[in-house]
Amino acid sequence: MLTEKEVDARIQAIGEQISRDYAGKQPHLVCVLKGGSFFMCELAKRITVPVSLDFMSVSSYGGNTRSSGVVKIVKDLDEPLKDKDVIIVEDIVDSGRTLSYLIELLQQRGPRSIALCTLLDKPERRVVEVNVDYTGFEIPDKFVVGYGLDYQQRYRNLPYIGVVELD
Repeated sequence: MLTEKEVDARIQAIGEQISRDYAGKQPHLVCVLKGGSFFMCELAKRITVPVSLDFMSVSSYGGNTRSSGVVKIVKDLDEPLKDKDVIIVEDIVDSGRTLSYLIELLQQRGPRSIALCTLLDKPERRVVEVNVDYTGFEIPDKFVVGYGLDYQQRYRNLPYIGVVELD
């Protein structure tokens, strides 16, 4: 669906935009594990203002290809968010359930601001509306893998975005 070169160029552009938007600030990137780790590492390298990083694991899929709607925090953040400019970094936004829950949860921790950055966005799958501040690519409703996205813990390490054809 998307080549390594296309993904790399888009991440560079997002990094430049975040650097402009957060000039004079230090954004705190919150990676949603596991899929978001590939994207966040590449993104952080392209942001020219100082950044800090933290990781959170939130699940709503289990072994399925569609969100269950039940959100579970598997690993919480290590650092407080009070007065930080937080950017949640996610691999993909589809139903919006997980991100809506996560944004609401993190807002209760007193950050100065919260923004959402995703590599991929599937707006036609949206069940709960979420505001995505930085989007890599808007994609159709296909099950995709690569660049951190998986199918049953496989294919995360592909350097491109591919489509899984399920029978």
